[in-house]
Amino acid sequence: MTKVNRRRFLTGAGAGLGGALTLNVLGAAAPSRIGGGFWTPATAHADALAGSTAGTTLEAVATPAGPHGYQRLTAGPAYPVVVRTELAPAQAARADRRRALASLVQMTDMHILDAQSPVRVEFVHPLIGSASRPQDLLTTQGLTSLVGRINALAGGPHSGRRFDAVVTTGDNTDNHEHVELDWYLTALSGGRFTPNTGDLHRYEGTQDSGFDLYWNPESRHTDSFKRAGFPVIDGYFDAALAPMSSPGLTVPWFAVFGNHDDSVLGTAPSGIPPITDLYTSNLKLGAPGSAEEAERLQRALRADPAAVPGLIGQMTNPARIVTPDERRAPFTPREFMAAHFDPRYLGPGPHGHGFAADAPETGIGYYGFEIAPGVVGISMDSTNRGGFVDGSFGDAQFRWIEQTLAAGSSRYFDAGGREVRTGADDTLFVLFSHHTSDTTGLLIPDPENPAEPRHSGAELVALLHRFPNVCAWVNGHTHANKVTPHPGPTAQQGFWEVNTASHIDFPQYARVIEVVDNADGTLSLLATLIESDAPCQVPYDDLSPLGLASLYRELSYNDVNRDPDNMGGPADHNVELLLASPFA
Repeated sequence: MTKVNRRRFLTGAGAGLGGALTLNVLGAAAPSRIGGGFWTPATAHADALAGSTAGTTLEAVATPAGPHGYQRLTAGPAYPVVVRTELAPAQAARADRRRALASLVQMTDMHILDAQSPVRVEFVHPLIGSASRPQDLLTTQGLTSLVGRINALAGGPHSGRRFDAVVTTGDNTDNHEHVELDWYLTALSGGRFTPNTGDLHRYEGTQDSGFDLYWNPESRHTDSFKRAGFPVIDGYFDAALAPMSSPGLTVPWFAVFGNHDDSVLGTAPSGIPPITDLYTSNLKLGAPGSAEEAERLQRALRADPAAVPGLIGQMTNPARIVTPDERRAPFTPREFMAAHFDPRYLGPGPHGHGFAADAPETGIGYYGFEIAPGVVGISMDSTNRGGFVDGSFGDAQFRWIEQTLAAGSSRYFDAGGREVRTGADDTLFVLFSHHTSDTTGLLIPDPENPAEPRHSGAELVALLHRFPNVCAWVNGHTHANKVTPHPGPTAQQGFWEVNTASHIDFPQYARVIEVVDNADGTLSLLATLIESDAPCQVPYDDLSPLGLASLYRELSYNDVNRDPDNMGGPADHNVELLLASPFA
C-alpha cells in the first residue's frame, strides 16, 4: 500500500476553494496485491481549474415546462446546497480554509441496451416498468452525451480540483450481451460504433409492432403512449440506429460490476439453456393476449425462469421472426473483466480499468485503487452469481475489505470494540458498489463457491463503523437519489451512504463528489448532481446524436411507468456532508 504521511495529507493536497492546487500525485504503476484484491495507483494530471457551477444542477435543472400531460422539458431553478450535519457540526468560515483532497464522478446504471434482443420481455412492462421504456433505443446517445458533460466540466464545481477519477457503479449493460458490452466500453473509452443488431438495414423491435402496449414512434396509429401525448417522429429508427461516435472520457475510469452485468435482464440466473439459446435465436417474443398471460410470465421470470419458454409457447400472439445475431450472446463475469483489458477500450486508462491482471482467470471482481494521494477507493463486487436482483458479499471479499481498511488506518476498532493502534499512516477510504446497504441481503450460495458464507449490507455497515477513516459508501441499483448518514459509536466512526439515480430512468443523473479537509476537525463531501450536455428541449426533427440524447431525457420523464420517488428530496440532491476528521 502506498503510504501518505499525515503532514503531506493535510498540507500538500491543495489550496483554498477556487485556488491553485499543488499536487504530489504518484505516477502510474502496476497494481499491487493487498489481501485478495489489488491496488491501482493514481495517474498524474494537471492541477486546479476555477471552480464553477456551470453545467451542473447548481446552475439549472431539467424541469417539466407545464403542470399536466406529456411534458417538454426546460431549464428550471437550480438545486440549492443542503448542509447536512447529522455526523458532524458545520463550523463557520470553513469554506475559506478548505483544502481539496480528491474529486471524482460517479456514473451509475447506464443500462446500455440492445432494444431488439429476442430475450427482452417488453410485454410485462405494465407489471415491471423496466421491462420496456419508450427511451430504450437511445441509451448510447444518452451515455455519450453524459461523457461530453463530464469532459466539459473537467473538475469539481466547489473546489475546482480536476477530476481524479470516474467510477461506474454497475449495471453498465442491461442484459449482459457482448454487443452491449462493446457499446458501453466504446462510449467510455472513445470510438465509433453502430448501436444496432440483427438486420442492420431495418428496425426489428417492438416499437413498430402496431401493438397498443408500446410507443410506435413512426406510426400514426394511436397506441397507449400516444394517447398519453407521445409524439410521432418520422425517421426515428434510422437516426437511432445510425453509426455514431463518442469522444470517450478524458479522465481515468474504473468499473464496478452490477446484477444486470451478470444475469438475464438483471433478474433471472444465467446459464439456463432455454433462455440462453433465445439470445441468438431468430424469434422475437410477441405480446401477451391478456393481463393473465403477462402476469404468469412475470411470476415465472422471478420465481421459475426455466418455465418461461413453455409459457411463451402458450401465448396468444406468436413470436416474430427476426435476424439472429451472434453478438447478442451473453458474457460471463470473467469475460466482462477481460474486455476491460482490450486495447481498443484503454481510453485514458488505467489498463483494465481497475480490475487486476489475473481477474479474468480468478473471477475476483473487487479491487483497491488510489483516487488521489491519501484517498483510496475500494471497488466491491456485490453481485451474487446465483442471480436475482439483490446482492451480498462473499466471505473472502469481506475479509479483504477488513484487511485493506486496517492496512490504511493508524487506529481502528476490533470486532469487540477495542481500539487498535497500528503505527500506519492514515488513508481516507471511499467505497463503491452496485447494491446499497439495504439491497444486499441475498445470502443464497454463490454457485462458484457454494460453501463460502455470504455477508449482508448490514454486516458491512457494522464493519465500516470500526474504521474512523471511512468517508463514504457510494452506490446505485435503486435508480433513486438517496443520501443516508450512518452514525457510529463515536463521532469519528460515522460515514455517509450516497445512492445516485440511474442514467436510463428520469432524472438521469451522475454525481460529482469532492472530498475536502475543512481544517477545523471536520471533512466535507461536496456532492453535486449533473445531467448530460444535451439541451433540455430540441425540435422533433433534430435527430442528431445530441438531439436524440435530449429526446432520451424527455421520453424518460414522460414514461408511463416513471417512479417520481426516484428524484429524492433536496437533502438527496446537492449536499455538503460533514464528517468528523480522523486526523483531528
